[in-house]
Amino acid sequence: MKKIILPIIGVITLTAFFSIFIVKEVNQAIVLQFGDPKRILLKPGLNFKLPFIQNVVFLDKRILNLDAPPIEVIASDQKRLIVDAFARFKIVDPLKFYISVGNERVARSRLSTIINSRIRSVLGTQRLQTLLSEDRNKQMALITDGVNNEAENFGIKIVDVRIKRADLPQANSDAIYRRMQTEREREAKEFRAKGAEMAVTITSTADKEVTVILAEAEKKSEIMKGEGDGQRNKIFADAFGKDAEFFAFYRAMQAYERALIGGETSLIMSPDSEFFKFFGNVKAQIKQ
Repeated sequence: MKKIILPIIGVITLTAFFSIFIVKEVNQAIVLQFGDPKRILLKPGLNFKLPFIQNVVFLDKRILNLDAPPIEVIASDQKRLIVDAFARFKIVDPLKFYISVGNERVARSRLSTIINSRIRSVLGTQRLQTLLSEDRNKQMALITDGVNNEAENFGIKIVDVRIKRADLPQANSDAIYRRMQTEREREAKEFRAKGAEMAVTITSTADKEVTVILAEAEKKSEIMKGEGDGQRNKIFADAFGKDAEFFAFYRAMQAYERALIGGETSLIMSPDSEFFKFFGNVKAQIKQ
């Protein structure tokens, strides 16, 4: 008896295992019978299918992201631009989606082709300056609408299409970099030339001011020296006027000091020279 019951329980368990499936909150499901869609399940919960005859395909009902491969776009002014775009989409008709593309991998490939084709057709009619300005939002709206019209055939709704990056090709970037480098070098040379010119002007102005200041100082020095000499001569003249003999004696003493003290010069003079006038009768003293 047990030998009969155990296989029956095993068959029932296996049948139940292959008959029950759960649709999660983030999924929607299609029940297929030999590849032919039989039911569309949009709500989460516990569901049943015929074991070994029917199978279930689960599709994501969340908003999905798609990174389209970068493409090169030629603007209306023949300027080249590398455009890297991304899109967000949602599967809104599971049956149409399954019939037209089958799975997400194929859907992403088809959408990438459509997005890039639409980007070329829209951006190719615009100038490069327009693509890099605020008007790009209008162009993106046109791209989104165009992609959405084609994506409806796959049971897909395009939520948004955006450009992540829009760069010039490497050759253009290198040329622009070299042009910018040349321009900056030219500006640097102009700044250096202006700096050298200003340095020469400042140096010459400073030299001129130094010369003027030195000349003024020398002029004042000569004036003060002249005034001092005049004052000295006036004092000497006043002293000579009061006592001519004393003044003559004082001047003679100064001459003796300069000529005889601390000097290495030898003087040969006659004893009756005027220079020895205040030494008394030197000639007589010598005879004695």
